[in-house]
Formats: sequence, C-alpha cells, structure tokens
Amino acid sequence: MQSTLGSIAQRNMIHGQKLAQWLPRTRPLLKVAMRPYATATGTVTVHKSRWTTMKRILQFGVVGGIGYSGYVLWDARHPPLQAPFDPEKKTIVILGSGWGSTSLLKSIDTDLYNVVVVSPRNYFLFTPLLPSCTVGTVDIRSIVEPTRFVTRHKSREVKVYEAECTEIDPVSKTVTIADNSEIKGSVDTSKIPYDYLVIGVGATNQTFGIKGVQEHALFLKEVWDAQKIRTRLMDCIETAGFPEQAPEEIDRLLHMIVVGGGPTGVEYAAELHDFLVEDLTTWYPELAGKLKITLIEALPNVLPAFSKQLIDYTEASFKEQNITIHTKTMVKEVHDKDIVIQQADGTLAKMPYGLLVWATGNTSRPMVRNLMSKFPATQKVGRGLVVDDWMRMEGSDDIYAIGDASASKYAPTAQVASQQGKYLARLFSQLAFRDHLEQEIAAMTDEEEKQSKLRKLAKAKNIKPFHYSHQGSLAYIGSDKAIADLPWGSGNVASGGVATYVFWRSVYLSNLFSLRNRSLVATDWIKKNVLGRDISRE
Repeated sequence: MQSTLGSIAQRNMIHGQKLAQWLPRTRPLLKVAMRPYATATGTVTVHKSRWTTMKRILQFGVVGGIGYSGYVLWDARHPPLQAPFDPEKKTIVILGSGWGSTSLLKSIDTDLYNVVVVSPRNYFLFTPLLPSCTVGTVDIRSIVEPTRFVTRHKSREVKVYEAECTEIDPVSKTVTIADNSEIKGSVDTSKIPYDYLVIGVGATNQTFGIKGVQEHALFLKEVWDAQKIRTRLMDCIETAGFPEQAPEEIDRLLHMIVVGGGPTGVEYAAELHDFLVEDLTTWYPELAGKLKITLIEALPNVLPAFSKQLIDYTEASFKEQNITIHTKTMVKEVHDKDIVIQQADGTLAKMPYGLLVWATGNTSRPMVRNLMSKFPATQKVGRGLVVDDWMRMEGSDDIYAIGDASASKYAPTAQVASQQGKYLARLFSQLAFRDHLEQEIAAMTDEEEKQSKLRKLAKAKNIKPFHYSHQGSLAYIGSDKAIADLPWGSGNVASGGVATYVFWRSVYLSNLFSLRNRSLVATDWIKKNVLGRDISRE
C-alpha cells in the first residue's frame, strides 16, 4: 500500500515537473486560442460604437443640411440694403442676360464699380434644359432665374433695364436702348454712358439664307421658341386625330423633322421620342404608332464635337428608338408643308412634315454687325466680334465681348461663356486695383514709397489672358440614356448609358444658378415620373 502510494506520489511529482516545464510554452498557444473570442467580442463593441457615431454624424448632417437650405431660401427672399450709385466710380454696362453676362454679374465686385444691365429679357435662361420644356418634362419657369434675384444681392445697387440695345457709339461711349415691351410709356428710348462695355447678347439663328426657313421653321433658343414648339406639336397630333382625316395627311402631320445634328437637335429628338413612348402611346394609342421622327444633318455624322465611339453609340441608340438619321443631307428650300432636301447622292427629294425644328447654328445679331461696321480694319469675321486673349474687342480699349457675341478660338458653348464671364469679373477687379495705385502714385511725394508702389503697379498691369478649361461634354439621347465626353489626363473618357444619364442629371442640377431652380427642376422630374407629362395645349 505504501509502495503504491509512493509510486503514485512519485508519478505525480514527475507530472508536476513536466507541467511546470510546459506551462510557459502553452501561454502563447492559450493567447492564440482565446484571440478569436476576444476579437469577436471587441468587434461587436467597436461596430456598435462606430454605428452610433455614424448615426450621430448622419443626424447632424441632415439637421445641418436642412438648416443651411432654410437659411439660403430665407436669404434669397430677403436681400440686404445696397449702397447707391457712386459718381466717383467707373460704370460698367453689361448687354445681355445669358451665360456670359449672368456669370459676370454674379462674380463682379460692385464695391468697385457702378453696374448697369440692359437686356430684352429680365431673366437668365438655363438653355441646356430647354429641349425638355418642349414636351413638358420640365416646366419653363423652373429653368428661369430673374436677373433681379442676382442684382438685389450685390453690395451696390445695380440698374436693370428690360430693353434692347439698338446702337453703340464708341466715340461718345454711350449705348442707345429702346423699350421693346408691348406696353410703352411716354419715354421709350434712352442713352446710357459707360466706361467699360461688355457685349454678351448672344447670337441669332443661322438660316444660311435658305428660302422659307424664317417663315415656316421653329427655332429652339428662347423661352417662346419652346412654347411655340409645344403648341405646334399638340396641334399636329390633335389635327391628325380629326374625323375623316386622309391617311397621307395624318402621315404628314405626324412627321416631326429636326434639322441639325448638334447637341440641341439630338436632345430635342430624344425628348420627343420619350414623349411618344411614355405619354402619347397611352393617351393617343390610335396615333402613336404613326408618329415619325427624322433628324437631318449636313455633316457625315451627328454630334461632331464628341468622340467617334459616342457618335456610333448615339446613332445605334436612335436606330433602336426608330429615329431616322439622314447625314450628308442638306435642306435646300422650306415650304409650309414640306422641305426640299439634297440627299447624300446629290439627288433632290421632297419630305413632308407637320413640325420642323431648326437647330443648325448661330450668326451675329444686327446690333453686333452694326458695331463691326464701325471697325472695318479689325472686325472682319461675320460670326461675331473679334476679341484678343483678354476678351477685349479688337480696335477698342474699353469694349469687351463674351459668349456667342464674340469670335474667339473657342467653341460658342455655354461652358465657354460662363468661364469668360468669371474671367472678366477678375479682370475688372485688377483694373480697379491698377487705377487705385495710379491715383496713389500721382499724389505721393516720398520717392522710396513711390518706387514701391510703381513695382506693385507693374505687377497689376501684368494681367493674365483668358484660359479656357474644358470640363467635358454631355448630351441626352433618349430612353434614360446619356453620353459624356470627359477630359482625363492627356486624353478623355467616353461613356454612355443609364449610369451616364444619372451623371447628366446631377451635373445639370449642380449647374443651375440657384437652389430655387434646383428644387423646381428636381420636382418636375419627379412629377413626370409619377404623374406623367401634361398633354394639354397651352
């Protein structure tokens, strides 16, 4: 018994010694074995902590966003008190209220200048969404920003005159304006003096002298153009449904022709297709299948400013949507019910139509041509006023031209005009600083201080020329698809489809001039998806 107990005790002692030797070695293993449990437990805690933090950040973001939006809306409705005109300051007269003029107006420092705006319309129009207005996708009022919504928030009073400039006198430095409204008072003409003149009146529609275009075609440049197109479109549809209408007359009335394969023409054809598929098919089932859309372009392909793959993608999409494209085709004459075209093979043909939309390009306005005639040595380009790299009209030191009114090395697009307007605002600030330095130097007696100011003046006179930064090109091509040609490094990125359509919408929303416009356009898009377009004739 004792020997048995002794052997057990001896065996236990040996086991204890081995256990004492192995315990240090097992500690790392125990730590590894316990790590998953500890990590899992900690992860749950960390995840809960992170979710709580994210939720708080989200709540603060929502509250902050609502508060900021509320402040912006309140501020828009409550403009501050403004300083009056200062006779000691120079006066800048801005002609027009388009992309370039409005961009300049938003950016210019009115503490430095007196500013006068003259335009036949008292609002800015977001033209990229104008094709959407022709079929009721977006309401016209949603893309209009009254000019006084901008000017009333400037630090100094800005005079706004809804009038048309009829003549510019560069010798006396005055512009003659005329009231072009239907209701006129006892005075309907006036002369306004200027120190600097900015011409941003845009351009008018190019008809290439083709007979009948001005009388029978509809253009797509202004608010009233979209209204005319919408009225004509609904008239054609309703007349086609008139009792006992002849089949050939129905085909003519329901044939919609778009002349011009640029972004405006392509987007209008796309919007018209969407209107047909999403609305007319439901409310005019007996006519919807007979409506035909034709796009005519004189060049070998549509959208010449876009990359080849996007042109092919657009043409393939139009083919799927049954939009007929005639390239290398020129319109030779326009009648009230048909057009004469010269086809790619040189033969002439007649094409009947119910609606004809002309979107072929721009030419200079009569007022601009009149000014060009006063500078025959430097103004020899018919499409607009020739300007230097500082947007100053060649032949003049105090007249500037931007946007479609100018003839520069840049394409006549809204993007170019907008950047030119912002550039001019910076240029005028530098000119004001230069004038201020010159006045200070003239009154100085201390030679050392004068030399210091002269060095500053030399820098102020070194004004950098305008440089255009291309941000890319976008176009809507129908069926909730869009295309985008975006710069990337030394090349570009081309994309198209539904995802690009979402990007197209987001870019257009962000480029609208105010929160008011963004809210209205977003609401219009929602209404169109939920309630459909309005098909009533206005």
